[in-house]
Amino acid sequence: MNFEKINKVDKLLLNTNDVATLLSVSKESAKVTAARYVKKGLLIRVKKDLYITTTKFALLKEEELFQIANLIQTPSYISLTTALSYYEITTQQQRNFIESIALKRSKDVIVNNVEFTFTKVKKEFYKGFELKDSFFIATPEKALADAVYLSSFRRYNCDFEAIDFNKIKKDSISAYLENTNKRTILFWENLCKTYKI
Repeated sequence: MNFEKINKVDKLLLNTNDVATLLSVSKESAKVTAARYVKKGLLIRVKKDLYITTTKFALLKEEELFQIANLIQTPSYISLTTALSYYEITTQQQRNFIESIALKRSKDVIVNNVEFTFTKVKKEFYKGFELKDSFFIATPEKALADAVYLSSFRRYNCDFEAIDFNKIKKDSISAYLENTNKRTILFWENLCKTYKI
C-alpha cells in the first residue's frame, strides 16, 4: 500500500512535494492523494499543505507539539501556562492545550484532539523568547510577564496560586512590564504584595 511509504518516513511533517516524491507522482496527484488520506483518517491536515500521519500524531512528545504550534502560526512562541508548566514553575497542567503568543492575529486551531491557541500582542511586547531545540519558547520570566500582561486586561485567566514564584526573577518580569501601561504595572505590584514576591 502506498500509504506505508508515507507512514515510514522519519520526517515529522509532510507537504505535497514530499508525498509526490515518496509516491513518484505529480504534485497535483499528491494533493488528491493527501486529501484522500485525510478523509480516510490516515493523515491529519495541520495547516495548508502541511500533514502528519495519524500514527505519528498519537505519539507526539510535548516538544513536538510546540514545534507544530510554531508552524501553525508564524511567527509565534510558546508561552503563558504552557511554558510555565514546561519549566515546572506552575502545578497547573493543561492536557491537549498549547498556548502561544503571536504577532499577526489571535486564533484557536484544533488539530485532532489538541487545541492550539494564539494570542496577539503588540510588536514592542513580542520579545523574551529563545530557540530551544527545534521550537521557540518564552523564557520563564517572559512567560509569566505575558500572563500578567494579558490577565491585567482580563484577556487571560492565570492561576497565580499554582505558581512557584521562588523559581523566577522578579526584576526580569518588572523589566518586561515597565513600558507597558499603568494598569499592568499596578496589577503586577498587587501580585507581588499578595504573594510576597
